[in-house]
Amino acid sequence: MLTGKQRAFLRSMANTINPIFQLGKNGIDETFLKQIDDALEARELIKINILENSEFTPREASDVICGKLNSEGIQAIGRKLVLYRKSKKKPKIEIPQ
Repeated sequence: MLTGKQRAFLRSMANTINPIFQLGKNGIDETFLKQIDDALEARELIKINILENSEFTPREASDVICGKLNSEGIQAIGRKLVLYRKSKKKPKIEIPQ
């Protein structure tokens, strides 16, 4: 569980990254979850774009993905959401305590 200051730190880092996934009408399936899982392990912090034709709002998508992948929803604003999960093999991001 992250504190408010830690979330703010990660949000500031997320400002400079581009979305690497799009969630559309296909929804959240196992293939999509596997790709996100791999990306979280490699990058730790990712941004996802939610398309207009998606059945999920950004907050709903964040809750579903975080529940299945044991990650943290950092931000859900507009049509984008930001997820974080510390890498098990090679942690890159040093979060302030």
